[in-house]
Amino acid sequence: MLTKTKITSVVAATLIGAGVMMSGIAQAADFNFRAVANSNENDEDYDGLVVFKDFVESHSNGRIGIDIFMGTQLCGNGVECLEGLEYGSLDIYISTSGGASAMYPYVQVLDLPYVLRDDRIAEEVLSGDFTRALRKQILADSDNTVRLMTIGNTGGWRNFANTKRTVKTPEDLKGLKIRTVVSDLPQELVRSLGASPTPIPWGDLFTSFQTGVVEGSKNGITDIMGMKFTDAGLKHVTLDGHAYMSALWYMNNDSFMDMPEDLRRVVVDGFSALQQATFASPKRKSIAAYKAFNEAGGELYVPTPEQKAQFAKAAQPVYGWFKDNIEDGDKWFTLLDTEAKKAEQRVQAEYNMDLN
Repeated sequence: MLTKTKITSVVAATLIGAGVMMSGIAQAADFNFRAVANSNENDEDYDGLVVFKDFVESHSNGRIGIDIFMGTQLCGNGVECLEGLEYGSLDIYISTSGGASAMYPYVQVLDLPYVLRDDRIAEEVLSGDFTRALRKQILADSDNTVRLMTIGNTGGWRNFANTKRTVKTPEDLKGLKIRTVVSDLPQELVRSLGASPTPIPWGDLFTSFQTGVVEGSKNGITDIMGMKFTDAGLKHVTLDGHAYMSALWYMNNDSFMDMPEDLRRVVVDGFSALQQATFASPKRKSIAAYKAFNEAGGELYVPTPEQKAQFAKAAQPVYGWFKDNIEDGDKWFTLLDTEAKKAEQRVQAEYNMDLN
């Protein structure tokens, strides 16, 4: 756990005051919560927060109020925001697994490639006991201050995209400079597939494509088109679906537990509604994004089952790296893999009933 400096009462008061000014419901509610997402109103995170806010405010008859803060008004990155959540200057926060990995390294298990087969499997796994196990661990590691409420989606699936050529197999990735975040695991994945991982800040990525600093990335189609990366030459996308873009939604545990049980139930149901909204939002938004990609001259390639198996085989060293370098890595990999296989069995049983 990182060393932390206690947030000052002056800063806390400023943040609370900002929340009051932004929402008229703040003074009327018995419980008012500050919800932060470091993205914008075009993002799936915002879609989820709007659903959550409407649900908990209406189902609590106004006893709960939610103030939404998008962007970096209250905190600028995963570590800073999670520390704010621990200290109670924030009540609700969403991060990617990469954004939380400095605090809770094991959440990188969600970035392990080709474990979750498709949306249906991912949604089953993330709605069940795997998320509860992560919740228990994060509570323990945060001295019972950070409570994982649910895991949704923020952008669909990560796929390989590049400016140079059609990628059909791992062999086609060799030598390409692929942009990654700073986290170790995605860099290990790119390296295992024969490409060169190159950490680049998100805001610098457009010009990095233009200048050739990087030649590819690992993004969902809504991010690609939202940033107009096709204008910078990113024209080849391979739909290998190597990682589900998980969104971890947390709440300050004291904020949650200070409510009576009936309101805790409303909040839990609200996060369930949020999760469903973020599961659905990327599917809807990707339709227009793929259309725009094609109109911009982009090329989509869908690997055959045999080719996807080649990607999965080439990525095997990443599992070993995770087990060797992350505390209890084997435990978390086994848990995710086991839950994925259980979900596949349940879905197959449903196919057996529904297809005949």
